[in-house]
Amino acid sequence: MGQEHVVRALSHALTTGRLHQAYLLTGTRGVGKTTIARILAKTLNCETGVTPTPCGVCQTCLDIDAGRFPDLLELDAASNTGVDNMREIIDNARYAPTAGRYKVYLIDEVHMLSKSAFNSMLKTLEEPPEHVKFVLATTDPQKIPVTVLSRCLQFALKQFPPERVAEQLHKVLTAENVPFDTPALRLIGEAAQGSMRDALSITDQAIAFGHGKVEEQQVRQMLGNVDRDFVWRVLDAVVARDATALAAEVERCFEQALAADDALAQLARALHRIALVQAVSASVDADDPDHAHITRIAAALTAEEIQLYYQIALHGRDDLRLAPDEQTALMMTFLRLLAFAPTNGNEPVREAAPRAGSTPLPPRGGGVGGEGAGSTRTTVAATPPSPSPQPSPSKAEGAKPTPATGANDQAEPPTQREFDGDWLRLVTALPLAAVARELARHSTLISWDKSLIKLALPQDKRPLATQKERLAGTLSEYFGRPLKLEIELTDNAGESVAVRDKQVKDEKQTAAEIAFMADPAVQVLLTEGQGRIRAGSIQAND
Repeated sequence: MGQEHVVRALSHALTTGRLHQAYLLTGTRGVGKTTIARILAKTLNCETGVTPTPCGVCQTCLDIDAGRFPDLLELDAASNTGVDNMREIIDNARYAPTAGRYKVYLIDEVHMLSKSAFNSMLKTLEEPPEHVKFVLATTDPQKIPVTVLSRCLQFALKQFPPERVAEQLHKVLTAENVPFDTPALRLIGEAAQGSMRDALSITDQAIAFGHGKVEEQQVRQMLGNVDRDFVWRVLDAVVARDATALAAEVERCFEQALAADDALAQLARALHRIALVQAVSASVDADDPDHAHITRIAAALTAEEIQLYYQIALHGRDDLRLAPDEQTALMMTFLRLLAFAPTNGNEPVREAAPRAGSTPLPPRGGGVGGEGAGSTRTTVAATPPSPSPQPSPSKAEGAKPTPATGANDQAEPPTQREFDGDWLRLVTALPLAAVARELARHSTLISWDKSLIKLALPQDKRPLATQKERLAGTLSEYFGRPLKLEIELTDNAGESVAVRDKQVKDEKQTAAEIAFMADPAVQVLLTEGQGRIRAGSIQAND
C-alpha cells in the first residue's frame, strides 16, 4: 500500500510481458522495498502463470511467503560486500531455476558493495540469462556507481504521511480485533517518520504497554509525547502575552518527564497547520478534533507572526544541544515567542492571567474570519486610548487639599499635531513596530485631511496591508485625534521611503565602486598582479 506508482508500472510490465532484467528500489527504511521484491518473485513464479495478481495459495506462493523458495535468493550486501560473494552469485546465475520459472536475486542495501564487487556484476546485469531477474534495494542510491544505475529500472518509494499510516493501522487493528483510539494512531504515524515497518513495531509495543489496547494517553506516555492540548495552551498564552502561563507549561512538561524536543516539534506541526488554514481555509476538516483550536489561533495571529513563531520553534530544537539543560532551552524558546512578537508598543508581556472583569486582549491579526488583504481598498478607524486618571492623595496621609478647579481635577488633553503633507519625513518620525514600519515605508500619500489619510501601496506589497490597523493607531496617537486610514493597492505607487532609501543606497554603492576602481593600488593589483575582483565584493559603507 502507498506505492501505487510502482505497482502500476510493474503490473503493466507483467501484463504485457515487457520485463526488465534488473530493478532498483530506493527509499527510506520500512517503506516496502523488500516486500515488493518478494511479491515480484511471486508474480513471476506463481503456478497460475506470470501475472500481476499471484494467487497466494499455491505451493510456490506459500514457499516465498515462508522464505524457503529455492529460486528466491536474498543477499544482504551489508554483510557480504566483497567480490567473492558477487562472483558466487554470477556463477550460480548460469544454472536454470530448480522450482520456478525465474531465479530472482534480491540484493538488499546494495550500496554497501565494494567497487570491485560492482564491477564484477556489470556484465551479468547488462546481459543476464533469460531465467534471471535482479532486484536491488537501497536506502542510499547516491553511492551506487552510475554504470550500475544505467542498467536498472529505478523506482523511488515514497515515505508514508502520518494520515496514511494511521489509515493502515486502522485496518490492521480492526482485522486483529484490537481496541484502539483514532488519535493514538495519528501519534504512532508521526512517531514512525514515514516508515510503515516502524509504525507496526511501535503498534506492537503500544499493545503490550496498554495491556491489549492502543489508547492515546498510554501511547503519549510510552513515546514521551506532550499531552494533546499542550500546544494550544502555549499558543493561547502567546496570544495573551502571558509569560506566567508559559512558565507553567514548561514546568508541567518536565514534571511529567516529557521531551523538550517533542514539545517543540508538536508546536511546529501546529503552526504549520495554522499557516495552512490561513492560506487555504478548507485544509482542515470540520470533524478534526483540533479544528476549533486551529481556527481560533489562525484568527488571532497574523500570517507573519505564524511564520516567525514557526522559525523560532525550529531554531529552538537546534538550541537544545547547546543549552545548559532542556528545561532552560524550552523556557527560553517560549520567552522568545514573546520577545520577538511584532507589536506596536501597546501590548506588554503580562506576568499573570488577567483579573476577573478585565478586558481580554484583542486579536492581533487578520486571519480566518477577518478582512482579507485582497480587497482593493480598506478603511480602519483607530481611536487613541483614553489617558488613565491619576489617583488623588488621601487626606488621611496628611496631603494638602487641592483647589476645587476643573483644570486640576482632569488629566492633560493629548497634544495635537498638524500634518503638513510630508509623508516621507513623517514616516521617519513615527514610533512603529518592524512590520508596520515596512507598511509606512512602502506607501505613498494620496490625500489627507483632519480625519482621513489615504495611502497607495504597490500590489506586490499586498501582505503589508494586514498592518494597517497598527499604523492607523500609531497615527492617531501621534496627531492626538482619531484618524481613519485608507490603503489603495496600485501598480504605480510613486516614490516611497523605501524607494528613496534604495536610490540613496544604489548611489552610494555606485560611488564606492568608482572610488575603489580609481584607487592606484587597486589598478596595480589588477594590471600587474593579474588580480580580479569577485562580483559583489565591493560594499559601500552605510
